[in-house]
Amino acid sequence: MTTQTSWHPTASVEVLRLRAGMLARTRAFFERRQVMEVETPVLSAAGTTDVNIHSLSTRVAGQPGSLYLHTSPEFPMKRLLAAGSGDIYQIARVFRDGESGRRHNPEFTMLEYYRLGMDHHRLMDEVQELMGELLGDGAEPLQCQRLTYREAFMQAVGLDPMVAGRQDLLDALARHQVELPGEPLTDAQLSDLLMGTLVSPGLGRDQPCFVYDFPEDQAALARIRPGNPPVAERFELFYRGMELANGFHELCDADEQRQRFARDNLVRQESGLPTVPADENMLQALEQGLPACAGVAIGFDRLVMLAAGADQLSDVLAFAIMRA
Repeated sequence: MTTQTSWHPTASVEVLRLRAGMLARTRAFFERRQVMEVETPVLSAAGTTDVNIHSLSTRVAGQPGSLYLHTSPEFPMKRLLAAGSGDIYQIARVFRDGESGRRHNPEFTMLEYYRLGMDHHRLMDEVQELMGELLGDGAEPLQCQRLTYREAFMQAVGLDPMVAGRQDLLDALARHQVELPGEPLTDAQLSDLLMGTLVSPGLGRDQPCFVYDFPEDQAALARIRPGNPPVAERFELFYRGMELANGFHELCDADEQRQRFARDNLVRQESGLPTVPADENMLQALEQGLPACAGVAIGFDRLVMLAAGADQLSDVLAFAIMRA
């Protein structure tokens, strides 16, 4: 890249027009359903405790300590839900450290929305409708495949992840010649490594595919449904081997959420990662009362990639990180 061309956009004007049209259709989709668009701050006194996501931070004159650039608008949106906002959505710029590559950029666009009274199954129905609106050909409704987490693993790895022990996971990784990183991994991280390297690349080749009902130890912010075994009521959406969405039947229990944040930070400590302050404002909102709801985060740039037939994320961003 020369200085004469470094000012150029990384996406073509045609793709930017396609992107603008998809944004307009997204807003029309939610307007028809009377879901309110909201905006929340990019900066927060709390980051995400998720061990797989790394926050960027900055300092602001007159403010004590560091402020975090949000990795998702989830926590302030839940505060709005607890305050009585009703159904809401947001198209937000979000930031994650260490995420650069063909399908990643440290700054990207996330569509996040919450629907009161829905569980993860009803939300999957609606996300399927939205995918049809944005990726379908208009001739007939877009149909998505649905697999439980267990079914997806059994098909790709020949392993039942709901009963597999640590050694079973390690054996499966060795059998498929998946290289382990240098740092020690928890059982949940080993499962996630298998998912990322062996399961998800084969999902949604011909049609979008929902994977739902995750192991209990991968609940994140989802409810746990009792059973044998218990499962986390969450889903991920894949298309052509690429993850597009992550949804939850949302946890409303403040005490349980506080315990999960504490467990995350314990794993961070043990892994040599910095601990992150839990979002006390969001926890107070849960204590006040989060209405029963389901929510989903969707990678909007990846949707544009699919619609444009683009090979890399930079092709659908006006200015990717290398030209920021």
